[in-house]
Amino acid sequence: MTEAGQSGQAQSSVSTVHRLRSVLAIRPFRRLWLVTYLCSVGDWLSLLALTGLVSEMMNSYQWQSFALSLVVLTQLLPGILFAPIGGVLADKFDRRKVMVICDVLRGSLFISIALIGSPIWLFVANFLVGCCAMLWIPAKESAVPNLLRRPDQVESANQLGLVMTYGISTISGFGLYSLIAGIPGYLNLQGGNLEFRIATIAVMINGLLYFTSAVLVATRLPELSGRVASAPKKDADKPGFVAMFRDGLRFAAATPLVRGLVIGMIGAFAAAGVVIATAKLYAQSLLGGASTFGLLFVAVFVGLAIGMATAPRLAQRLAYNRLFGVTIVGAGITLVLVALAPHLWIALLTVALVGSCAGVAFLTGLTIVGSQVEDEMRGRTVALIQSLLKIVLFGASAGAPLLVALLQKRTVSVFGHPMEVDATRPVMLGGAAIAIVLGLVAYRQMDDRREEPVLSSLFAAIRGRRNTKGLLIAVEGDTREDTSVQARRLAAALRAEGLDVLLAADPEHDERRLRTMLSSAELAGVRAQALVAAAVRADVVERQVRPALDEGSVVVMERYVDSPLAHFTATSSLEHQELEGLVDWATGRLRPDLTILLDRPVADGKAIGLEHHWRVQRLLSEMAAADPDRYVVVEADGDADAVAERVRSAVVPLLATRKRAVPEAAV
Repeated sequence: MTEAGQSGQAQSSVSTVHRLRSVLAIRPFRRLWLVTYLCSVGDWLSLLALTGLVSEMMNSYQWQSFALSLVVLTQLLPGILFAPIGGVLADKFDRRKVMVICDVLRGSLFISIALIGSPIWLFVANFLVGCCAMLWIPAKESAVPNLLRRPDQVESANQLGLVMTYGISTISGFGLYSLIAGIPGYLNLQGGNLEFRIATIAVMINGLLYFTSAVLVATRLPELSGRVASAPKKDADKPGFVAMFRDGLRFAAATPLVRGLVIGMIGAFAAAGVVIATAKLYAQSLLGGASTFGLLFVAVFVGLAIGMATAPRLAQRLAYNRLFGVTIVGAGITLVLVALAPHLWIALLTVALVGSCAGVAFLTGLTIVGSQVEDEMRGRTVALIQSLLKIVLFGASAGAPLLVALLQKRTVSVFGHPMEVDATRPVMLGGAAIAIVLGLVAYRQMDDRREEPVLSSLFAAIRGRRNTKGLLIAVEGDTREDTSVQARRLAAALRAEGLDVLLAADPEHDERRLRTMLSSAELAGVRAQALVAAAVRADVVERQVRPALDEGSVVVMERYVDSPLAHFTATSSLEHQELEGLVDWATGRLRPDLTILLDRPVADGKAIGLEHHWRVQRLLSEMAAADPDRYVVVEADGDADAVAERVRSAVVPLLATRKRAVPEAAV
């Protein structure tokens, strides 16, 4: 591996660690992550504990063979029936209270299963547990973005949530059941219907996990009750249940972003259902047995993990709205290769590719919901996706075996030679076609940059770089005097290093343009002023910054986004998240490759003017702490020459490394 490749790989690894650490540094999210762990362990433990308990309750071999299927089925049906209700509850009522009530009910139901000891009540209670889960999930998922500091942390939060739900919790749940089931062996106990008692203990522990979750949510997570809205409404002032449900469906149908998201999810889940339903017979067509079947599932989950790990890096280079549809189409194309795979190793590789595309699409979809759907509609959107997941998976899993049975194995002649074609292959091709078509429709619905060729953007994303050759450096700080002087000196220092440098925009000129536009239009409203400021910044980006980056220049820009954003947040009544969303739109989500934050301490915060500067400096420090891999904090106290030398010493070595990496990446 080249030095540049090693450097890029190291920077990517450090970036991922910093992103995840910055999210886990948020105390409310960290506590919710622990709650997710407890509930996910309970979910996985219940799968094995209830299966073991129902097997001990039923003496019939036939009933025992269906134990796992019945447990899964009674938890799957509530998703079809109750997920939309959960979305309305999440948007109408206090989400923390919804979660606490659901956890208490789940814990009580599991305790009742252990105490009553009836197989009929086991399935009824399990169905009710699934109903509670469908009410709990939208409340939890829609509350997560409100706990974060920045919208761009939603993706990292989703990564951590998925790792916890399908990784750490899975191992913990299965491991906990193994420990409980091994108690007789550890203590050398025999007789007395021990298996039934052990299964009962596992179910009781399951109930205690949910009770613990309820206590934590009720006492340690008051932030879950918070909302992000310009004009929050009391629960009593909100529309009725039916009206909110109807409004949620209308919102999904009328909003291109959500409509494309739903269409794409249908295609992805349909293809996934086909793969799940045909996997056993497909393994046999590869002349394998149970071990081949297991290897295929391992390959899928390995691919999912890789996809979820690489999604943030791809999203830095390709907008979420485009990446979602592209990866679903990619999953469909790779599923075609799975259907045509002649032997096991090719099948394992292509199945892993399907899983990787699915992992990117799944994480991207969750991120879009968390960062781009407004808070008052987020619960219903999450619930709609959850409901579609269950319905489409159920339909595809039931329909695919019927198609396989109808088609049967066929013998075709290829150049005069007979060849047997298993029925799973054309069914998989059908699932791939559905994913490709719906992925393309989703892409057309969600793409907000149709003037930019998607293939060149995608290839640039795969190579790990933007569709630009240059680098953008922002100089941010509390005062314009600091940023103006240091931006000019940094540009001069970089030119001395032999770099082609553009010092973009003059903030004084931008300030005059902004004031002229505000005064001529007589705009006094805060939102109107924010829109005008965003228009000025969008003009600078389109007219100066992007062309220079496309030509390979290093662009130095003072007060690019963060400083104006901090000042506007400190002086207006608008939420920081709203302003940041506007800034992302105005700049086309163009983020600096490096941000120099000039950190000058505020001596006194009592005066009105100094209080404002203190708030601005605090907001800038929080931005740097939330994304430490993109920021270099430089002490700005002292004379201009000393500060300039600190900036140069911090920036030039970093750019030297990136400069060596760029030519190789561009090849």
